[in-house]
Amino acid sequence: MSERLIVIGGGQAASTVVASMRGFGDERPITVISEETDPPYQRPPLSKGYLQGKVPRDRLLLRPAAWYREHDVVLRLEGRVIDIDRDQARVTLDDGEQLDYGALVLATGATPRRLPAAIGGELDGVYVLRSRADSDAIRRRLEQARSLLVIGGGYIGLEVAASVAGRGCHVMVVEMADRILQRVAAPETSDFFRDVHRAHGVDIRESTGLVRLLGEDGRVHGAELDDGTVCDADVVVVGIGVRPNDDLARNAGLDTDDGILVDERCRSSDPAILAAGDCARFWLDGRRIRLESVQNANDQARAAARALCGREVAYRPVPWFWSDQFDVRLKIAGFSAGYDEVVTRPGRATGSLSVWYYRQGRLIAVDSLTDAASHTIARKLLAAGQSPPPSRVRDTGLELKTLFA
Repeated sequence: MSERLIVIGGGQAASTVVASMRGFGDERPITVISEETDPPYQRPPLSKGYLQGKVPRDRLLLRPAAWYREHDVVLRLEGRVIDIDRDQARVTLDDGEQLDYGALVLATGATPRRLPAAIGGELDGVYVLRSRADSDAIRRRLEQARSLLVIGGGYIGLEVAASVAGRGCHVMVVEMADRILQRVAAPETSDFFRDVHRAHGVDIRESTGLVRLLGEDGRVHGAELDDGTVCDADVVVVGIGVRPNDDLARNAGLDTDDGILVDERCRSSDPAILAAGDCARFWLDGRRIRLESVQNANDQARAAARALCGREVAYRPVPWFWSDQFDVRLKIAGFSAGYDEVVTRPGRATGSLSVWYYRQGRLIAVDSLTDAASHTIARKLLAAGQSPPPSRVRDTGLELKTLFA
């Protein structure tokens, strides 16, 4: 039986599980199979600094290509696994090559949802943003564009809008829900970012759906909205969510449900196969979730590596996320799903704010808007399982540090 560890994926989780294995002193053969043309790289800058041309391509890399050679890791780029044979412990690549494994880690990530072709989703100039190639293509098209339409008012869409606004290009964000960030944040956070974007000239349209994109000679040039508006759109970026890349796992007979189901040691329904990152669905606070974040990709990958090395620990994270838009840095600690009470607290700096989420009287998450102090305290509170009552958080006469016992 092969001792080889095969890691499928080319992002944060794939890179971290490999580095962690070597950090733990594990010397088994490792092969990383990625569909990308580059070694594993960061995704967050793709909608921010890299899209703006401020972050060079080589700074996206999590580790240089030489690192993999120096640590006896075979990096198979532009390779795609099309089948997992669990009985034979073997994977098949799209070129027909087969590789045996002793253990397998699925770090396959997620794929952005696209607009249907029937409403113009396949027109030239319509993009999703997930890979470096996507960001490169958007940046090239924007060089000659006069108007950008963003479909979806989530973090990716708003980050793209913030990166492009003020560059001589009219930017419109269309969100069919009642408010931007509705799926992931309280109204108070939505209100904050709506005001910031409008102050920078971004046209925010909420409770507004897309009827269809308008094209000529196969190229997008506008859009019809369900409020009757017809607008110009030289470039369209679609940010309407992602779906986990769990097809390979499902076809192999692993348990899946909007992601690859894993236990608290990151093991799938087959103990020889683990999963980490955006593709994995795990238990947190009594519910199964997927976390699409750098924190989760890194921490879950480390937990998977520990399991492979016989140093198993239960993966019980305190999630955190961030988003940069204009001069605002949002930091989120915890997971706000299911909140039933919100408390806001102004920060020390003018215009800064924190939004505290409670469920049945227990603190579950905090949004810190250009307020680093509240983020630091929030992570300490959540990690320690402490929950200051809402009345104390609301009392601005109390120093933040007094909330942590």
